[in-house]
Amino acid sequence: MPPTPDAWLQTLDTGLRGALLALLLMLGASMLRWPRRLPLEQVGLALAAGLCVQVVMQAPAIEWGPWSPWQAPAIGIAMGNSVLFWLFALALCDDDFVPRWRHGAAWGGVVLAATLNLVLLVPWCRAGGPGWATLASQVVFATPLLFGLLTVWAAARHWRDDLIEPRRYLRAAIVVGGSAYALAMVAARRASGDGRLTPQAAVFDVAALLLIVAAVAWLLLRPVRGPWYVGKDIRPSASPARARPGEQSVASVAPADAPARSTEEDAADTRLAQALDRTMQVERAYKDPTLSVGGLADRLGVPEYRLRRHINQRLGHRNFNAYLNAYRLAEAQAALADPVRRQLPVLTIALEAGFGSIGPFNRAFKADTGLTPTDFRRQRLADS
Repeated sequence: MPPTPDAWLQTLDTGLRGALLALLLMLGASMLRWPRRLPLEQVGLALAAGLCVQVVMQAPAIEWGPWSPWQAPAIGIAMGNSVLFWLFALALCDDDFVPRWRHGAAWGGVVLAATLNLVLLVPWCRAGGPGWATLASQVVFATPLLFGLLTVWAAARHWRDDLIEPRRYLRAAIVVGGSAYALAMVAARRASGDGRLTPQAAVFDVAALLLIVAAVAWLLLRPVRGPWYVGKDIRPSASPARARPGEQSVASVAPADAPARSTEEDAADTRLAQALDRTMQVERAYKDPTLSVGGLADRLGVPEYRLRRHINQRLGHRNFNAYLNAYRLAEAQAALADPVRRQLPVLTIALEAGFGSIGPFNRAFKADTGLTPTDFRRQRLADS
């Protein structure tokens, strides 16, 4: 028997869903403006479309109304949003993330599994099907929780290495807010007995989504976007040049509307730049594979936030590992191009440069040069 919510609750639910749909359409239209969309915009556009379907399908009038087979693929798309939110967190937190075919396959697999579950497994289980069918059906229903955990992991992973303070706060919001929302919705659906949200829980669900989407819209629809947004491709202005090993870079790349800096602050930044250059180039602190931004700040005797700000705003690096790898890769490339060290194994060179294992070294080297370390060595030694 479907519940009969109060008139004011129905009005509130309808108003919130209308506002959320309008906001999602605004976000989608904003992302469509660019002829060449960034990964964050590509995933965000798909997520906005999927959320529109979810908002409609989870309305109490539809969720508690008569069942129709056309609802199965639409509910499957709604469940697939958990995959898209995971990809959105990856695109936001990982500057090197690029959507691949396997990501689309994961989304398609969840949508297909959810659709087949509703069309085949659920009716079979209700008709007294075998126990394994019930187990399989429950596993499919638990899939969004799995991708919710992956989203939290994507936001929490390398949080300490992120040098962009606004994005670090956003990561924390995803971890805390995303976890709370996912757990609350799972608990609400479990408590209802048949997996459907009560009208009261549905209002809470749409209100929480509206708050989340409103926060994202505030970040994305502003005339000036934050530095956390753009990844490697900044529009409309160019990316600040990153300081290479051996170069001093104390010229500010802070936003034009940043507050004026005092002479004392400039002098302190100059001292920090000199101490940092000495620590990295003379003492070669980057050779320590366990070096963290906090450890380096302690070594320099400066607050961690100052070091983060300096490496990000003055040297143009968005991630602490990328900053360290610039030094490590420069040293590795010099060793691989040295004829005297041609017999030295690649693994030894990687470890001496500060990499903890061969896998991250190979990936970073290929991303930086377009070649494997072995091909790079072969090419350079042949040229010499």
